[in-house]
Amino acid sequence: MVNNAVVSMTGFASRRGAGAGAAWVWEVRSVNGKGLDLRLRLPDGIDGLEAGARAAVARVAQRGNIALSLRLARETGTEAPRLSPGGLAAAVSALVAVRAEAEARGLPVADPSPAEILALRGVTEAAPEADDGGALAAALLADLDPLLADFAAARAAEGMALGEVLAGQIARIAELTGAAAAAAEARRPEAGRALNEALARVLAGAAEADPQRVAQELALLAVKADVTEEIDRLGAHVAAARALLAAPGAVGRKFDFLMQEFMREANTLCSKSGNAELTRIGLDLKTVIDQMREQVQNLE
Repeated sequence: MVNNAVVSMTGFASRRGAGAGAAWVWEVRSVNGKGLDLRLRLPDGIDGLEAGARAAVARVAQRGNIALSLRLARETGTEAPRLSPGGLAAAVSALVAVRAEAEARGLPVADPSPAEILALRGVTEAAPEADDGGALAAALLADLDPLLADFAAARAAEGMALGEVLAGQIARIAELTGAAAAAAEARRPEAGRALNEALARVLAGAAEADPQRVAQELALLAVKADVTEEIDRLGAHVAAARALLAAPGAVGRKFDFLMQEFMREANTLCSKSGNAELTRIGLDLKTVIDQMREQVQNLE
């Protein structure tokens, strides 16, 4: 197991909750992104929820395309209807008026029961819903914190697995860099003989050639064919990559830049190799670097 601190930009978490007269489901998911792109799908009419959600996400993520959604269902009221004093007074007045008119016309009228009076329109009214907007927003935001903790843990777990892959690729690059150094050293005598032979051919074919100028040109060719600097830089990049792998915080952008430097040195190594074995090693380096660059795109 590699001890690394890198975090993946890929993650998912969901959480159910209830309170303040409602039930809900939070969901958050993220994929790769160049910066922090947060998309919210929240119910309307809950003051402070969007601002609080944005601030909470920003505390746990620095990069990635993140989608945060909330499905909310308000609970129906369970309180019994309340008696309306005004409605009751109006109903009783109407009943008295009806009885008086009926008796005046000689029609008997039975007394209504309390249940019949309660059934009249306007006698009762629904209990008012509590104004729980602030309480609901507080409950939702309180439940968002553990959701984002799960989300951060998922991204960290993905980062741990990704770090294992990257560590293996860095080790392979280090191995190939060592092989390139050995191949470059092995070719040194052969390269020296080739330069001497080239110098002899030039001098033999052109009596008027300036030996000193020819030697300078051949020396310049020798410098251009020397890959010591590229190998040294590859070694330095390996050390930098291992340091980034153990560094806290968002390192994805730094890793992406480092991969460009890796590839630049590998390309130069191939162009200057002049040797089949060194060329093969350079091509292997480019393959591993390209694979590693794809993985780095997932880093926060």
